[in-house]
Amino acid sequence: MVKSSQIIEGACEFISFKPITKGLKPSYVNDEFVLFDKPSGLLVHPQNRHTPYSLVDEIKYQFGKDANITHRIDQETSGLVLAARNKITERDLKMMFQERQIQKNYLAFVHGEFKKSLHVKAPLLRKKDESAIVRMVVKVHPDGKKSETAITPLKYYPKYNITLVEAKPRTGRQHQIRVHLFQVKHPIVGDPIYGQDEKNIIRFLDRNISTEERKELSGASRLLLHAQELEFTYKDKPYKIISSGSFIDDALKCFM
Repeated sequence: MVKSSQIIEGACEFISFKPITKGLKPSYVNDEFVLFDKPSGLLVHPQNRHTPYSLVDEIKYQFGKDANITHRIDQETSGLVLAARNKITERDLKMMFQERQIQKNYLAFVHGEFKKSLHVKAPLLRKKDESAIVRMVVKVHPDGKKSETAITPLKYYPKYNITLVEAKPRTGRQHQIRVHLFQVKHPIVGDPIYGQDEKNIIRFLDRNISTEERKELSGASRLLLHAQELEFTYKDKPYKIISSGSFIDDALKCFM
């Protein structure tokens, strides 16, 4: 057994991160930061050293080793991701996210007719499910952290019985929008976890569910949640950046 402060002789292997590119272009660039419109399915950050590609690859490949992401969105969520081009800006922007000085607005398609605006206040807890089967889910629980989301219906599509909503999180909990919409009985179309039974959640997490079956169970082959807008002030300059993606049109193709 190796003891603390013990001197060990031998070879040392050093592994460095070498970013690659797949040609994803930023939607906004200035001297301090850049924004990418992340497609659904792309990881923001590598899960481990065997992850073949993530958004961090593009950021560091295009803007250098000091460039880095300042926040995260789920792998299946599409839309805006803000990255700093230097360490000072990275520190500043991360602090602004932490202090809720950056407003994030999302679009989502949800099941059913969402008739009126809601301000959901439901504490969220992240821990292993009591069944010990579903791994690390987020749930509404009185012991959870304060969580608030403002939800506004934008358009109902009776042909598909879905509603386009705008969601503005006032706090930044993991899966917050997804859990809050599930809590008010309007789960997001395509959500493979919130709104599904335990057996199918396990199958999805183990990647044992086909695209066709997922679409049948959840309504779409991807999560129909999109980071649409970021609004903040940095160095006394206001920014309101809107996604350049065609989320609504692309999402509706799932039903055609």
